[in-house]
Amino acid sequence: MNKLTNIGLQKEDSRQMADRLNELLANYHLYYQNLRGFHWNIKGVNFFQLHAKFEELYNKALTQIDTIAERILTVGQQPLHTFSEYTRVATIKEAANLSNDKETVEATHQNLTVILNLEREILSLASETGDEGTIALLSEDINEIEKTLWMLKAFLS
Repeated sequence: MNKLTNIGLQKEDSRQMADRLNELLANYHLYYQNLRGFHWNIKGVNFFQLHAKFEELYNKALTQIDTIAERILTVGQQPLHTFSEYTRVATIKEAANLSNDKETVEATHQNLTVILNLEREILSLASETGDEGTIALLSEDINEIEKTLWMLKAFLS
């Protein structure tokens, strides 16, 4: 029996990777939906700045969601695709009824910290299993998230 996927990775490693990537996918979906709510509901003196920033962030998140789902398919597994699965798997929770600048930016910072920590864990697993495609996907995103976290922290200072 062949133990390699069609891209040359160990099937068991790819299954484990897909499980972790599905966890990341679920968290990204909750992060995305939180950003949509912040974008729609933000109020106050920073409305214009944050309304635009949340839109920028949710557009980036949507692109990353698609990239993660496609990577799961590439390693030979199926991405989660229902909100019930996302809310069951994600550690990020829905952020309901937040509308002021400090609360929404703090929640965004917390959500991104969860994603960053998860991506670092998955990056380590990808490195151990020689999954260069996942390494490349995560390395680029980690760099973007770190920069965004710095900016959000600067806003909160």
